[in-house]
Amino acid sequence: MDTNLRPAPRAFELRRQSDDLVYRFERCTGPSGHAGFKRTDGDHWIIRHELLGWIAGDWGSDEVFGRPWDLLAVQSGEVPPEGIWVSRKGPKSYVYELVYL
Repeated sequence: MDTNLRPAPRAFELRRQSDDLVYRFERCTGPSGHAGFKRTDGDHWIIRHELLGWIAGDWGSDEVFGRPWDLLAVQSGEVPPEGIWVSRKGPKSYVYELVYL
């Protein structure tokens, strides 16, 4: 039996580096029936876009609100990658660290 196999993570946090704000995301099924991760305090999603890989975005559009900083879409695995993520909110951008719980 392979002991390196781990179950898919059920939750993670995005920890904003500038002020230590933390957003928690949990695995959820989206409106289209696809799995994603939904923020626990609102209707904000981390989803697997078929062309862009894992992004913070909406199910019904190609608008991107955040993404991994140094990972190409073709390198996206089955779950959002741990590490540095960046986001855009209007004229501001933020740097986060994605950490599985």
